[in-house]
Amino acid sequence: MPQRHSKNNNDLAFFTYDEKRKLGYGTQKERLGKDSIKPFDACCLCLKLVIEPLCCPKGHVFCKECILECLLSQKKDIQRKLAAHAAQKKQEVGEQEEKLMLQKARELEAFDQQNHGAVPHHSDKNYSRDKNGFHGANSVKATSFEEEALRTMKAFWLPSATPEAAAKVEAPSTSTTCPEGNEKLKLKSLFPIYFTEEKGEDYKSTAYDKKHICPSCKVTMTNAMSLVALSSCGHVFCKKCADKFMVVDKVCLVCNKPCKEKNLVNLKKGGTGFSGHDENLEAKDFKHLGSGSGLGLVRPAQKV
Repeated sequence: MPQRHSKNNNDLAFFTYDEKRKLGYGTQKERLGKDSIKPFDACCLCLKLVIEPLCCPKGHVFCKECILECLLSQKKDIQRKLAAHAAQKKQEVGEQEEKLMLQKARELEAFDQQNHGAVPHHSDKNYSRDKNGFHGANSVKATSFEEEALRTMKAFWLPSATPEAAAKVEAPSTSTTCPEGNEKLKLKSLFPIYFTEEKGEDYKSTAYDKKHICPSCKVTMTNAMSLVALSSCGHVFCKKCADKFMVVDKVCLVCNKPCKEKNLVNLKKGGTGFSGHDENLEAKDFKHLGSGSGLGLVRPAQKV
């Protein structure tokens, strides 16, 4: 069956929407489905089933090994940036001291020339251009005027005269951040959580296929449910049981440990693929060059 002519008409003076998508550059948008969104019991870093799960105060779940490696790498990066910033500050102080020493040397030399009187006084511009004064029409200094003009000319199209901006390193933030929510996160603010696995004679769970239930109502947890974790003991309940029992009794239903309303942390929901449940179902990616040109990997794409 032949292809649609409306998507392959090459006689137009402008690009159609489908032709722009085929080029593969610019801002590309894609609707995400359920397969592109992690479940509620998956790690936000490795996207696998959590092992020794830790939760942040905002409800993001991580594996213990993954979040510790992430925080450690952030601290190393902060130390590297602090060292680069300190070196830059030291270099700036050295350049400032060198400028002051040169200024003092010029002032002393100008004072010495004025006292002797035999050598005429020159301004700073003449001093920087010709230190020993005028040497005559046939001198090297007089014939090198074109080289001096070329050196001081602001010609951005010449490789030798391209202006260079000094790369400044800003003072980095000394606090680590959550890799998922981008808020400040400390190691001591993480707390372990414990899911209740479903156990029965007919059901046998494996390492990659585990079902979790609410310890109160014994309902199987799914991505469509709202879950609540207690930061005091780490047990996870469904939202209905937490509002009905923990808020009123202020005690955990599993370990009878007292808890307060501030200890109830809403876990981030898993993905279902429906727009009414999930918030961010549209992915955007900006590409300088399209994949069809063969140069799509020359410059890395920047996420918008």
